[in-house]
This record gives sequence, structure tokens and C-alpha cells, in this order.
Amino acid sequence: MSSVFLSVIVPVHGVQGYLRQCLESILVPGCPDLEVIAIDDCSPDGCGAILDEFAGQDPRIRVFHLEQNVGLGEARNLGLGYATGQYVWFVDSDDWITEGTIPVIMERLIKVEPDVLMLDYARTYWTGRANRSVMKKLFKDETAPEVFRLKDRPEILDILPYAWNRVIRRQLLADLDLRFTKGFYEDSPVSYPILFAAERISMLDRVCYSYRQRRQGSITKTKDRRHLDVFGQYETIFAFIDRHDLGGDGLRAVMFDRMIWHLMIVLAIEHRVPAEYRREFFERTSELYNRFRPEGYAPPEGIDGMKYRLVERNSFEAFERSRRINRLRVSVKRQIKTGKRQVRQIGSLGMGKLRGLFYQAQLRGPIDENLAVYASYWLRGMACNPAAIYEKQRELAPGIKGVWVIRKGARKHLPEGVPYVIAGTREYLKVMARAKYFVNNVNFTDDPVKRKGQIYLQTQHGTPLKKMGLDQMDHPVGSGEMDFEQLIERADRWDFLVSANPLMSEAWARSYPSKYEMLEIGYPRNDRLTRVTPAERERLRTELGIPEGKKAILYTPTHRDYQKDFSPMFDIAKFMRELGEEYVLLLRAHYFYKIKGLGLPEGQILDVSSYPTVEDLSIASDVLLTDYSSIMFDYAVLDQPIVIYANDWETYKLTRGVNFDLTALPPGVVATTEPELLDAFTSGAAFGDAAAKQRADFRTRFCVWEDGHAAERAVRRVFLGEKLPR
Repeated sequence: MSSVFLSVIVPVHGVQGYLRQCLESILVPGCPDLEVIAIDDCSPDGCGAILDEFAGQDPRIRVFHLEQNVGLGEARNLGLGYATGQYVWFVDSDDWITEGTIPVIMERLIKVEPDVLMLDYARTYWTGRANRSVMKKLFKDETAPEVFRLKDRPEILDILPYAWNRVIRRQLLADLDLRFTKGFYEDSPVSYPILFAAERISMLDRVCYSYRQRRQGSITKTKDRRHLDVFGQYETIFAFIDRHDLGGDGLRAVMFDRMIWHLMIVLAIEHRVPAEYRREFFERTSELYNRFRPEGYAPPEGIDGMKYRLVERNSFEAFERSRRINRLRVSVKRQIKTGKRQVRQIGSLGMGKLRGLFYQAQLRGPIDENLAVYASYWLRGMACNPAAIYEKQRELAPGIKGVWVIRKGARKHLPEGVPYVIAGTREYLKVMARAKYFVNNVNFTDDPVKRKGQIYLQTQHGTPLKKMGLDQMDHPVGSGEMDFEQLIERADRWDFLVSANPLMSEAWARSYPSKYEMLEIGYPRNDRLTRVTPAERERLRTELGIPEGKKAILYTPTHRDYQKDFSPMFDIAKFMRELGEEYVLLLRAHYFYKIKGLGLPEGQILDVSSYPTVEDLSIASDVLLTDYSSIMFDYAVLDQPIVIYANDWETYKLTRGVNFDLTALPPGVVATTEPELLDAFTSGAAFGDAAAKQRADFRTRFCVWEDGHAAERAVRRVFLGEKLPR
């Protein structure tokens, strides 16, 4: 007997934002007789590295990297070939197993020894909503036997034929030589036949599986000719039934009815079959209907019956006429709703009727192919990634004019000679309506209409140790009254989204599931950190007033959602007195706060909270002291000491949520009390070999793309239209 009882086969492709949750839900402790067979189907993102990371930590997972993409069905077949368990379970890598499910499944398998164990599931939506499957009533039928054959309960064919909602005895698959097919609907030629052939079927009344309803990338939401693959899949199913003489007891008729129902659903959904293939799809449906229709079969009553009769007669034109009437009715309702929304959108500009008319007129004008709009930090001025991209764009694409949008009073934060417009003015309305390119590290307001042909580069402004976007839904303290639907509508505007490291790529894919292209290029604002010179460093230290011979600590505490005002996490004055005159501290509070009433002594402590460029402060300092601020990822590029003061780590995790355990993977010494913090400096631990090793590991993980050319890559891809090498 194999030492492995359950083999979980996970094909992986393009799901870096969801893969960790999937694997963690399967690899639960206390199940040594479990194995995971992960097939990296030539995934174009960071999935391969994530799989290798898990394999290095847990011997129960085996990873196989494919050099060419073979598709979901063939990846499952390959995984089946590597499996050694008595039972196999095919799990999709963007879904996850509900808590406590693995031991319950194993217990049921041991108890009843089924050929197939059917599992119930819930559809989970990006909004946070979860709905148990509509077939839950079949699992809750207390009168049903614990083990049965299909002829005893043919109604279970109504359960959608996903590969992941059934655990299958591996030897039965081998004996029947069942394999997943290529193309769309590849589950069906295994999921249906296995029920026909099984001697022992059992059902588990439990939500075992969370089926993620992705906003983008789902096959069911793809308009493609490959939906015609469904016909070959059903031909395979009926060939199996006939070959093994399993259609008795009325089962063939039940399968036929299920097939026609499914084909009609595919044809009815607007976003599946392209218009130019609808006739072919309908005619092939009619052909299968008449070829496989059981003797004496009677169509259902009502509207469905009418559609079935049109299919039987191959009356495509009549079928389409009825469809067009229904579409017209839906379209009228949609147009009324859209018109109301546009009126609200134009009216929300808050600039009066005349300016609204001016903006509408500008929207009708041509897009200026040589105009780019830049903004950063809610229109505070020229900073961060947009500033670095702006400078590089002026060098590589000088024919494009860059204009900064700033709020009233922010002119002082712009260098001389930089073009700008004030938000809300007529000049602002004109550039927002006519510019080709937009670059921002936060979102623009909702007022401007994004026109077809305009290009929006979203850079963000920090590596997300903390949860962002949709990930915040589980942390109401951190998300406050955030409108997540509006948040995703804003993300839908993005054409490009910058990622500085693999953690970012995972977090953005999960937090902002929209159609943008991920630019895995490093952070443009960090380019200058890769080429710092001693002369630049000395100049900045002099300008900041750092005394010669002093060690400068840059202290950058992050924003805490459970605090309204800035409140230091330790006694700064006492800390500096005990540290001694060898040090000076640069206090950089988060921009959400205003520093007031702290009573800090002058000289040894410099308040640089309003200093416009944090990169200058990083270059001028000798060591970074922070808690959970994203600056640690940027500062690591300098390869200078970093100390983490995590006195409220558990509270921060609970209120805001985090993407990884910083205390387990720190960039240097971690202190949780004030004495530990002081000791990190006085003992020299912050500057020692152990801290350097931690920093090196951190840099390997989070600074892998920081080579000083991020801004150039952004300009070449977005403004010059060049493809970037992987």
C-alpha cells in the first residue's frame, strides 16, 4: 500500500496573487499521508518561485516545471502520472480549501472507501460575498444512502462537472484510462464518466472548496471560438457511455438533457461565443441534439421547450430573432442607467455649467499624442516614481510635453521651469481631456473621463507589507469606510501598474484584479539609490545640517489606522540622550500626520517631516529606524543598516493585515521593547554580521529588479511602446 493516501494535483499558471492561499489551505499540519503534486505550466509570472519556496519548506509538495505551456487538462494528466496516493483530488490554483476540510475528507474516504467522493463548494466573489452551490440540497438529503450508484441518484448529474468538486480513487481512473482533454470544458470527459463507472459514490455535506469568481482571466468570461470545444467533449462522454454500456436505467437520457441544457447556457451568455461563430455553434448543437436524442425524449415545457424545438429544427434565424428582442429590452434599460451616470459624472466636477460644457467640448477634441499628465501624492507636487519617470521621459522622449497637476498652494514644491496646471481650472480640464498619457502614484479623482486611446500608468508609492486594495476587506479597522467597488472601478482605468519586486506582483494581482499590464521593472524612484556618490551624500548631509562625524538615524514611523495623531512609539528624547552625542536623529513622520507639541530637544533631533524628497534623507543617513513603513524596501537598495521597532506588531497585523511576517524575514535587528531598541545600537548589533546577513537575504528577496534602470524601462514600455525583455 502506498504511504500516501491523498494526492492533491495543482496545475499552476498565472495565479501568483492567489497561489500562496491555495497551497497553505492544502498543506495543513498533521497530515503526513498527504502529497501535493504542483505542475508549473510554464507560468509567466512568479508562480514558479513561489512553488519552489513552498517545496523547500514542506517535503509533502513536489514541483514539476514545464518548459512549454500545455494547458490545464494536460497539466492535470501529467500530475496524475506523478501521483502515488490511493485517492486524487484536482485543485485549481486560484481557489482554496476551506479550513478544517482536509482531515474531514480523509476521514470520510477511510470510512466508506468510495470510488468518488462528491464535495460541495461556495462561489466566492471579489466583493467578499460567498454563495454555497445551488445543488446544496442534494448534499443535505438525509434520506439518501451514504454510498450509492449513479442509477440510484441520477440527479447528481445536475452538479456542475468540475474536476475539483470530487475526490476520485486513483486506480479507477487508471483502469478506465480516463484523461482530461485539451481546450475549454476539459473537466467534463473525466467528471461525468467517472460517475457512470463508479460502483461506490458518496457525498460530503460540507462546503469544502472556495471557488474564486475572478474579475479577469476566467475561461467562463472569455469570448473565444474555443467555446466550440464543448462539442468534442460531449462526443467523448457519449462514446465512453456507449463503449462501456453504461447508459441504461435512463441515465443516457439524463446525460442528454444535461448536455443540451449546458449548450443552451453557453449560447445564451453574451460574453462566450463570438458573433461570427454563433451559427456554427447553433448548428453543431442541433447536430448533437438529433444524433444523441434518446428514443421517446420529450423537451421541457415553456420557453426552454420552445428553444429546444428550434434547436431540433436547426432554426437559427428564429432563435436569433427571439434573442435580439430580449437584448433590445436589456439594452434600453442599460442606456437609461448609463445616461444618468454620465450626467452625474459631468455634474460632479463641481465647476458650474459653463466649465462642464467646456470640459465636454474638450472631450470631443482629438487626443494630443505628445502630451503627458503627471501627479503624485494627491497633487502635493513633483515626487516619487512619477518624478523619476518624468525626468527619464524628458530624456528619452523629449517630443512629449509633461505637465504636472498640483493643488492650489503646491507650486512651491515644483522645481523652476516645470510645466503645471492647478486642479479644477480650465487648463486642468483641457489637459485631462486631451492628454495621451497619465502617470500617478495614487488615483486621480473620479471626475475625469478616461477616453479610448488614453494610457494610464499607475506607479503606486511603496512595497505593500500591509494589506492593500481588496485584501483590506477582512480588516475593517484599516479599511474604514472604503468603497471597494469604487476602488476597483479606478483600478480598471489603469493600463500599466509598476511592480518593484515579486511581493508587489503577488499583492497587486490579488488586491487590484483588473486588466492592466504588470510592469515588473523595479521602482523608478530608487534608481538614484543605486548610484549614490560620496560627493552627493556629503552635500546632502551639509544641507540638512548633520554635524560632521555624527551617525545619522533616519526614523520613519508608519501610519497606524488606530491612531488619529502622531504619537511616537518610544521616548525619542530619552532614547537619544542614552544613545549619546555620537548620533543625530532625523524624524520623518508619515505625511498623514502633522508634528505638534512633542517638545523634542533641538540639535540632536531634526524634524524633517516636511522635507520634500525622502530619497535625499535616505542617502544622507547612516541607518534606518522604522517599524512597518515601506521605506525599508527602498532603503535596502542602499545596503545600509536597518533596525525594525515592532513593539505593536500583533496589533498592527490585526488592524491592518500584512502580506508576510516581517519579524521572521527582517532586514536587520528587530526590537520589541525600548531597552531592546537601545541595545540594538549600543551593542553594535545593528551594524554586525548577523544583521548584514539578514539584510542580504532581504535584498535578495525584495531588491532583485533594482538595477538603476526602472524609469528607463517604464518610459520605453509606456511612451515608446517597446516590449521589455523578461
